[in-house]
Amino acid sequence: MLCYITEDCLLIRLTILFTFLKTSGTPIPPPKTVVYVDLARYAGKWYEIASYPQRYQKDCTCTTAEYTASDAGYIIVKNSCNKGNVNGKRKSITGKAVVEKHSGNAKLKVQFFWPFWGKYWIIELADDYSYAVVSDPTRKNLWILARTPKLSDIVYHEIVSALRSKGFDVSKLNHTIQSVRY
Repeated sequence: MLCYITEDCLLIRLTILFTFLKTSGTPIPPPKTVVYVDLARYAGKWYEIASYPQRYQKDCTCTTAEYTASDAGYIIVKNSCNKGNVNGKRKSITGKAVVEKHSGNAKLKVQFFWPFWGKYWIIELADDYSYAVVSDPTRKNLWILARTPKLSDIVYHEIVSALRSKGFDVSKLNHTIQSVRY
């Protein structure tokens, strides 16, 4: 439809714009993090149980993350995986994480490549630190982590149910193949 600058045309354009804005959906707010994380208890090895697919994790199996406190006050982050299959070559990348102030240690900024930082928000954490769920403010990343290579089906389904109720698209979760040798 062609229209010239008239009141009717302006009204039509504003109606179309308003309709588009109204139907484009309201953004989902950032997820809430846990209140507090004891970083000494959080340190150590975590096994990836499931995650949203990411380009940089393509063809990864046996994925783990290890967190270690550094003498310089930041956290050393070492992510590793076997490429291709459980017997594939072990690859790893090491970065650093710093805690965001006033976050109860639940929000970290992680850097693997200078000058880029990613947000790492701990949104679920078992009381005994046996599992954790990590996302970011955009909800584009999601990882379910555990201290062991496998979670019980009951615990896994409870986590997924909680994520669904928080607005996460759990259909995008991919189970990570693990091997007990790592």
